Amino acid sequence: MRAPLIVFPAIDLKRGQVVRLAEGDMDRATVYGDDPAHQATLFAEAGAQHLHVVDLDGAFAGESVNGDAVRGIVAAFSGHVQLGGGIRTPAAVEAWFDLGVARVVIGTAALENPQFVRDMAAAFPGGIVVAVDARDGMVATKGWADVSTTSTIDLARRFEDAGVAAVLFTDVGRDGLLKGCNVEATVDLARAVDIPVIASGGVAGIADIHVLALHARDGIEGVITGRALYDGRLDLAAALSVAQNA
Repeated sequence: MRAPLIVFPAIDLKRGQVVRLAEGDMDRATVYGDDPAHQATLFAEAGAQHLHVVDLDGAFAGESVNGDAVRGIVAAFSGHVQLGGGIRTPAAVEAWFDLGVARVVIGTAALENPQFVRDMAAAFPGGIVVAVDARDGMVATKGWADVSTTSTIDLARRFEDAGVAAVLFTDVGRDGLLKGCNVEATVDLARAVDIPVIASGGVAGIADIHVLALHARDGIEGVITGRALYDGRLDLAAALSVAQNA
């Protein structure tokens, strides 16, 4: 029996505030609150057992910038916290696990230093997620500011034997725009690799959750949603129910 789709409500952090970006552009940020820990509590009260947190400033800086906010979230949220954004050294990975983060997401470093991912996956079994962010099928890095010549599937395949927990696939061109998740590309990736895939980017409403849940058998483990929740287009409790029962 397949596991139900995991719904990850997202908390993106910029200067300590809860924001959402459009297409990963730091200059196109919408602020949704200045108390990330309280937002985490609200998600928990709606039934969320998993949370996806991104240190946006850290993704650009290459090191943690919103550490205090992350610590507040981990303290407030009783479930599993998945964290990404500028985590590019063994010391940084270890520090977040010591704090209580359940999974660490590695993006830019996965392309530039794949051995680092392998080492961390070996050191922290089940704890490392590889972020594969795409613009037109090619991997985007450094907070999506740069686009490489490596395809998303090729990058994901490099880690099939590394023991990573999942691949987090984001269609940058849809992220934060409520255009609907790129289900086709996400399913294609899930079918191409023997690693669970988490969908991200563009979730517009409950229909996206339902369709992705139906593809759990193809290897889609979960879906991340942010703006649709904050704008009231998606009810988290309803999304969790659909994911559980699809």
